[in-house]
Amino acid sequence: MTETIFAPSTALGQAGIAVIRISGPQVKSVLKKHTLLKEYKARYAHMTYWISGKEKTDQVIVIYYSAPHSFTGEDVAEIQCHGSRAVIQQILQDMSACPSCRMAQAGEFTRRALYNNKMDLTQAEGLLDLIHSQTKEQARWAMRQMGGELGQIYQNWRQDLIKICAQVEAYIDFPEEEITGQYAADIQKLLNQIHQHIEQGEKGLKLAQGLLCVIAGEPNVGKSSLLNALLKKDVAIVSTTAGTTRDVIQAQVDLEGYPVIIADTAGLRKTQASLEKEGIRRAKDYVKKSDILIYVMDSTQKAQVIPAWVQKHPCALIVYNKGDKKEHDGLCISAKTGKNIDVLQNKLRKKVVDMMSSSTPFLTHERYKETLQKCCESLQQSLKASEIELIAEHLHRAIRLLGEITGYVRVDEILDQVFSTFCIGK
Repeated sequence: MTETIFAPSTALGQAGIAVIRISGPQVKSVLKKHTLLKEYKARYAHMTYWISGKEKTDQVIVIYYSAPHSFTGEDVAEIQCHGSRAVIQQILQDMSACPSCRMAQAGEFTRRALYNNKMDLTQAEGLLDLIHSQTKEQARWAMRQMGGELGQIYQNWRQDLIKICAQVEAYIDFPEEEITGQYAADIQKLLNQIHQHIEQGEKGLKLAQGLLCVIAGEPNVGKSSLLNALLKKDVAIVSTTAGTTRDVIQAQVDLEGYPVIIADTAGLRKTQASLEKEGIRRAKDYVKKSDILIYVMDSTQKAQVIPAWVQKHPCALIVYNKGDKKEHDGLCISAKTGKNIDVLQNKLRKKVVDMMSSSTPFLTHERYKETLQKCCESLQQSLKASEIELIAEHLHRAIRLLGEITGYVRVDEILDQVFSTFCIGK
């Protein structure tokens, strides 16, 4: 690439230090023109001054990385200056005045790293996930993806398919040879592996979006009080008047490093009030899509029956609130006094860990899921095809789709979509 790009890698604003990154063939020329040093040793921190015209703009530290041993695979320099808006703007202005230098577009540094084979597309997206991570587990899985674990799985599948396709195409070239049925068994084996990966992939999507934990129950059982107790702050209005909660109130918490969205919903009962009916409808929708259900009952009420839909929920916790007034068998809590809230939190943590724990990498982006589903369709069509040429055609499409995930097969629309979500300096 002939153009040299530059951009701040740290957020603009008043700060002690700011980092400006520059990458491309003109890096050394820019440094020689605007600093006092004329030669830079790779991977060393050089203290010097940034020169604008004949004036010193700032005292800076410059770290130079020679191609191909850099993040982008090109010549790269990182200028550490003071985090003054005036200083940053002056350095950027000086760089833009240099021949063949321009401001980088969103994600362009990482995109150049991809084109120069410094990483594959899954690793690039792992980097984006790490930047956006808010919990320990999000960061941990992003680091694993950056390390290439997920991309290696897709690359291995692609290589397996290439071998299978070579066997099939050999029969096209040498029709007198009898083709064995082993290729079909190999395709089915790979198909099973991909299906299993897709099924486990919901964990990865939940890791990014957050598990949904819904608090449900009849009116006035203390759902809003329980939400406040779990979050340890008042986010929901608490009232003795039935039907106070009309809309879904939700907040995100960090449980054992996993993001969990806890939602308080309207009390479930029969009503003619249109506004409350809408709140109940929304509550039922949230219950249907919930990963974890906390169903709250009133410990002071007699002869209560747990609804069948609660018992059928794959991950339900039944709690009896108002335990400060009357004890009850089961998990008896008091959202008002905090009684056994820690017990409920521990149970909730265990549910989350049991749901999300995995030893193998899982898919983390909807794009992977959609592409793998298309890949499976092609593999299934190859098993149904009767003509050897059609079998090979379906296998070629599956190979191309796997390549799209890692960026081995570069589709501009996919790359544009991925890198548009990056910040300018990355």
